[in-house]
Amino acid sequence: MRLMLYNMRYATGTGFKFHLPFPFGGFFRKTDKNLDALIRFFRTQKADVLGLVEIDSGSYRAGHRSQADVIARHLGKRSFCRSKYSYLSWWSRLPLMRKQANACISGQSVIRERTHFLRKGVKRLVMELELEDVVIFIVHLALGRSCREAQLADLARLAKNARKPYLIAGDFNAFAGKVELKAFMDALDLSSANLSDLPTFPSQAPRWQLDFILHSPGIRVTHFEVARGVRLSDHLPLICDFEIRPAAVSASA
Repeated sequence: MRLMLYNMRYATGTGFKFHLPFPFGGFFRKTDKNLDALIRFFRTQKADVLGLVEIDSGSYRAGHRSQADVIARHLGKRSFCRSKYSYLSWWSRLPLMRKQANACISGQSVIRERTHFLRKGVKRLVMELELEDVVIFIVHLALGRSCREAQLADLARLAKNARKPYLIAGDFNAFAGKVELKAFMDALDLSSANLSDLPTFPSQAPRWQLDFILHSPGIRVTHFEVARGVRLSDHLPLICDFEIRPAAVSASA
């Protein structure tokens, strides 16, 4: 099975033009052209599941259409898209902000999809997608380190309830890299698919490993890459091929 993780920056693009006519001005422009380029890229990679961080669920910049639905329709898959802000957050009341979301797009049969919200932070969403033999969690953690530590504690409690082998994929905003996740990974006996600790941000000159695909012992990674040279966002996409170990399938049956 192939999982792709990508923080796609709402399909607003990247580079020098993103900051014209004012810093971060690209966040407010229409996204159709960049979304078309992303769809072409996704089609070439043939991922079974896409975990997409920072996706627009239907604001004016996306033509009031859910980017997740558009991508899923072009790829012949099913979309699951949720706002990254909790229902009680005042951010969810602002016209543009409430359309900022994360998504899972699956070509595999989905048994169950659940939405969780961590107790701290502005971005609190955890998406849980249960497939036949595996559970996939998609996250986007806080910028503040102390807040991330609290979020990781909540995330560990969620992951421990998984009834099958699982992966946790997302933008962890861990500017200290994998060392920042050591206690979390040790507590769950997790491994990183990115064995070489390749950086994922910024896409034009990667320096930090902010994006991770972590997996439980019941999963064996057969191929992993950070797609260097793909500059459709300020992050680089992660591509992970994996299989479920036979013993893990028997244990979860």
